[in-house]
Amino acid sequence: MSVSTGAALLWILLLTFIVSTVSGAQKLTLTAEPGATINIRNNNQVKGCQVCTGSGNTQHCSIESLNSFSGSTVSVELECSRPQDVFSIEIVRRINCTTKSCSGHIIQTDSNSVDVLRFNRTFTWNLAAAAPKAFQIDFTNTGLKQINPSEKCPDRHTYTLQAFQSTGNVAVGKYCRSGTISSAQILKSGSFSVDVPAEQKLQNDKFDVTVREKIKSLARISLTLPKGTSSSELLSPDYPESFPDDDTMEWYFQVPDKHGVDLQFLNLTQPDCVKKEVAVEYHQKGRVTSVLGLNDTQPLQNQGDFLLTLRNCEMERAQADSPGLTFTLKVSASSPASTVPCRVDLSKTEGLSLNISTVTSTPDCVMKINSAKKDNITVTSSADLSFEDCFPGNMEVRATQVIDCSSGKCPDPVSLSVPLLPSCLPAPLSRVTWILRPGQHGTVKLISPTGPLKQSLPGQLCDDSITIDVAEENGATIGSFCPNGAIQTVHIHTSVSVTWWSSMNAKAPRSAVLNASFEKEITERYIFTVSPKRDTPELVATPAWPAGMKAYSTVSWIVSVPPKMEAQLIFTKLSQPKCINRHTNIRVQRMGSPKEDYSRREDEVANSELTVSESFYLNMSNCLPERGNFSVITKISLQKSNGLLLINILSVVAALLVIFVMVLVVVCVVIRKKKKKKKLNHEVSVYNPNGINFLPGYNGPPKTHEDDDAHVYTSIDDTLVYTHLLKKGADVGFYGETYQHFTGHTDSQKPLLSSQKGPPLPNRSPSQDQTLMDQSEDEQSSNLGPRLEPEGGN
Repeated sequence: MSVSTGAALLWILLLTFIVSTVSGAQKLTLTAEPGATINIRNNNQVKGCQVCTGSGNTQHCSIESLNSFSGSTVSVELECSRPQDVFSIEIVRRINCTTKSCSGHIIQTDSNSVDVLRFNRTFTWNLAAAAPKAFQIDFTNTGLKQINPSEKCPDRHTYTLQAFQSTGNVAVGKYCRSGTISSAQILKSGSFSVDVPAEQKLQNDKFDVTVREKIKSLARISLTLPKGTSSSELLSPDYPESFPDDDTMEWYFQVPDKHGVDLQFLNLTQPDCVKKEVAVEYHQKGRVTSVLGLNDTQPLQNQGDFLLTLRNCEMERAQADSPGLTFTLKVSASSPASTVPCRVDLSKTEGLSLNISTVTSTPDCVMKINSAKKDNITVTSSADLSFEDCFPGNMEVRATQVIDCSSGKCPDPVSLSVPLLPSCLPAPLSRVTWILRPGQHGTVKLISPTGPLKQSLPGQLCDDSITIDVAEENGATIGSFCPNGAIQTVHIHTSVSVTWWSSMNAKAPRSAVLNASFEKEITERYIFTVSPKRDTPELVATPAWPAGMKAYSTVSWIVSVPPKMEAQLIFTKLSQPKCINRHTNIRVQRMGSPKEDYSRREDEVANSELTVSESFYLNMSNCLPERGNFSVITKISLQKSNGLLLINILSVVAALLVIFVMVLVVVCVVIRKKKKKKKLNHEVSVYNPNGINFLPGYNGPPKTHEDDDAHVYTSIDDTLVYTHLLKKGADVGFYGETYQHFTGHTDSQKPLLSSQKGPPLPNRSPSQDQTLMDQSEDEQSSNLGPRLEPEGGN
């Protein structure tokens, strides 16, 4: 019996399915022939549904439902009301290959049991080749077509090809029947499977498995392109996840005679590379290998079969959001002697012209305009075109529109939109150029309707497929821009050319690329208005960077800084010329301020950093250089204002200080009151109307004059107290104090302090008054002798 016949009988007898219902559970009797393994899986791990094997004390049930058995008959109970909605059945078979042959082929057969068809089923073949060989699966009879993992096949049969590597399994792709893929080679080991939904019977088919020589990639997919015009798409391995790190993939194209193949990388995302670079290699017998980047225009392949090799770099994986390598590879083939007529009418759009040319000269491509053969076609109004053997990859279609305001009749603000062209053209529109000519001394103003722009610079490259080049009409570059930036408007005091182009043949935008208007003369040659975002630094560069600004030209950036924020400016990649007339200058001036915050010439040392606390102007001007050029990149970053932060800190400190002083005052008052209360308990002066004052306490009545050696003041004459007030203009001296022995106070004497107000104080400076008082008090203290203290202590 042959291997193929035996394998067919094996799959026919693979499942003997007996179903019975006992106490709400379905009992299945499954028989697997030797070499086959059956798994029953609870796909969603539904609670209350489990698969059980054995009976009585030996019964084992599991909600995970992974049960494998080979070469035996097993009774299984599926405890679920509708097990076909919960469980799926996988049948796995293994094929081993030696250095010369394999143990079998992939033969698709299904059970004739109706009950088996009620379940979703997966048929898997694990294949392994002896090192260092590879195994090959042949799809010549049916052909496969790669699909997106989220798509489904029309016949409900979905094929999956995997490569097993030491770093993990790699999904080479998902496929449907009927396509251009004729075979697949996998290095060392991998798997091939087909998924069939419930109620769908597996189609009988056979795919031969053979041994092949070692390949230098994880997999090699071979495609046989049909004669005539065709188009197909391939996806990067592991799509939509990233292509494996530092790995290689190959596609081999078998091309009919006199056919051309055009390759385009679409929906491309590229990784941040640590080592090496992402590249594709074109290998063709008898020709030199060409190596290109994925963003480069891919060359037309019109010299027969070729091998395309993709090499990934060692990717940056430190950051979780670091992009990987993913793409869609579009393969277009064209047959010879195919003439395509095309009618073009541009008469409805004023100033619009169309140019069609070949990228590289080829004798096979024949272009005609109004029946006249041309190597290069330009259409300005309407024309009948035809193209013969002109492949898209070798054709370029450009459009140009002139919008003129020099005659004095300036149009209203215009939308710069990509024109709609007929699909019969040999290639999609690759770029559009608008030439804007303002009136004498006029200015062109550009605004993006889809949001602010950013300038494409090192560290801020445009990763979008759309790029806008802005230049003067004479070709002098201003800069390249793309969406998602901080540049609100651009003013240019000269004629301007704006070019939109797609680096990956992306679809033309439906909205306008830019809105343009013509305005009055401005003082600078270029003015940009910039509104930086708080968390995203913005880079801006002098026009024509890195080549340098034109002689005597000026540029200004009007930068808006939100309240409570400040802008940090960092000048990088500054290049200064040697001037023979005038000077270069970099100035920073806050709006509304008459003074400049910063100003440097080429012969002065420039600061690398600067902080501005308000909205400001950043102005730069060039000299007439003798040698060198003037160019600089400015990094603008927003941050919280340090002044505001300092005010907040000082406010907090002041508040804490006030609270501290208040607490201190309260504490001092309390302590003082306690001391005063304690002192009053021992030294309270009592007024006696009989003429004698005494201090009560433990001392008893006061001593008489005869008993006391101390002296006290009896009285001080008013003339001595107020002399310095009564003598106007006279020099005021210092008077010695007089004193008498105390003789007591009589009732006839007036109180020492009268209720009558004293004379007004003279006008004198406080410092002078304080000096006199201080001196008087010092002198009095020295002349009075020791002070009389009451006995008894405090």
